[in-house]
Amino acid sequence: MGKVLGSHLVRSLEGLQAFNCLEELILDNNLLESDLCLPRLPHLHTLMLNKNQITDLEGLLDHLAEVAPSLEFLSLLGNSACPNELVCKDKDEGDYQRYRHFVLHKLTNLKFLDSRKVSRKEREEAILRGAFMKVVKPLGNQVSNSKWRSWKFTFQLFFFCLAF
Repeated sequence: MGKVLGSHLVRSLEGLQAFNCLEELILDNNLLESDLCLPRLPHLHTLMLNKNQITDLEGLLDHLAEVAPSLEFLSLLGNSACPNELVCKDKDEGDYQRYRHFVLHKLTNLKFLDSRKVSRKEREEAILRGAFMKVVKPLGNQVSNSKWRSWKFTFQLFFFCLAF
């Protein structure tokens, strides 16, 4: 059983608890934020949350791990919680790969993430280093861009050194 609520300007998932046998849920192009509250959906294996307003990745992943234990397919493209070099010029492939490792660390049953199959190598990397891949953002504009780039380089260098 599936439910499509894409492009409906949905802000709340109130009433979804009546669909506890739901297996697929497509919520693309809505106004959902990081505090979205899904009911327990034990059979949900596919969740699409593309192009919403999700910013808190860790909070979302913790919630999904609790309420959707069967989740295998997840897509978060088009949200600021999902770093994408095509959407944001200050992101690169390394940012996206760290994001994937962190998501796979939190949601260990995923087979597909953001339209890409999860590789065995990615899964192994997520087990080893996923907990350290959390993206930390400065609050507001308290940190200058040059200082942020310096910190980002330091973090990348640190994780590179961990690999050896």
